[in-house]
Amino acid sequence: MTISSRFAVAIHILTVLEMNREGVNTSDYISDSVNTNPVVIRRITGMLSRAGLVEVRPGVAGAKLARTAAEINLLDIYRAVHAVEENGLFAMHEKTNANCPVGRNIQATIEPIFSEAQKAMENTLANETLEDIVRSLSRKE
Repeated sequence: MTISSRFAVAIHILTVLEMNREGVNTSDYISDSVNTNPVVIRRITGMLSRAGLVEVRPGVAGAKLARTAAEINLLDIYRAVHAVEENGLFAMHEKTNANCPVGRNIQATIEPIFSEAQKAMENTLANETLEDIVRSLSRKE
């Protein structure tokens, strides 16, 4: 199982908003870059708006960042779009055999490892900003 693609699409949306600050960023415009349906863009933009990352106004075409790109880290985006449930990056097999020494103890053994791995990933995301993404993308162009 992979992390929801909403996360990558959300980063894409926010990057478009930052790089096209002076333009009108409609869902049609953004969906052309993402190569998906505008409805998908509106749904994810709504999630980003509820998280305070994007400003959208009813009846007015377009969206813009609610904070600077330097103030938005990838963990903010990850959480905004519910890429995975909290502490749910790694799924546990729930019905192990309690009569087996492995089955009886495997969850308690690997859960702390999974938890640390998720924390490490989240720390990495917290240390990368949307501005870092935009800067890296600009160097590629």
